[in-house]
Amino acid sequence: MRQRHEYKSPYAAAVWSTVLPGFGQMYNKDYIIGFVLLGFEFLINLYSNLNLALVYSFTGDFARAHNVIDYRWAMFYPSLYAFSIWQAYNAAKAHNDRILDSMVKKRTHLTGFFIGMVVGMDCGLFWHDFSFLNPNRVLSILDMPVFSGLIFGLVLATLGNFIEKTIYRQIRKPKLQKAE
Repeated sequence: MRQRHEYKSPYAAAVWSTVLPGFGQMYNKDYIIGFVLLGFEFLINLYSNLNLALVYSFTGDFARAHNVIDYRWAMFYPSLYAFSIWQAYNAAKAHNDRILDSMVKKRTHLTGFFIGMVVGMDCGLFWHDFSFLNPNRVLSILDMPVFSGLIFGLVLATLGNFIEKTIYRQIRKPKLQKAE
């Protein structure tokens, strides 16, 4: 019996993992890692009260968002979130390479972006409550636990992607040319 090989969109896998960590793995039919990531998602959300902090942040009640969130547990979430998206994207790419029986060297994609996202979101969660942010109206958005993580995450993700695409590729290019 011939197996049916279907194409897996790396972008669809990444979007599914963005919706909920583990869904991208389910899309890729990596059920074990998908259920493990879903379990960690629910565990971290339960103990950190992250969803409640999100509701309070998006309704503008930032004082309650500060009080309800448990930062000891919330610091795990950026790593889980970024790893889920990164793994789903790269697993879909690897799946498609296996279908095409590609002899291209295997590599990972968007690693700098997701490392930057994790570091930025963790920094945003950690540094959100500084007194110098209160008098400065422009920086007051960084005093919000959810938004500070998102802003720092996007800034450092962009920086990480830039570093990976420009500096890292420039360092590797001479080595690849010498090998030829």
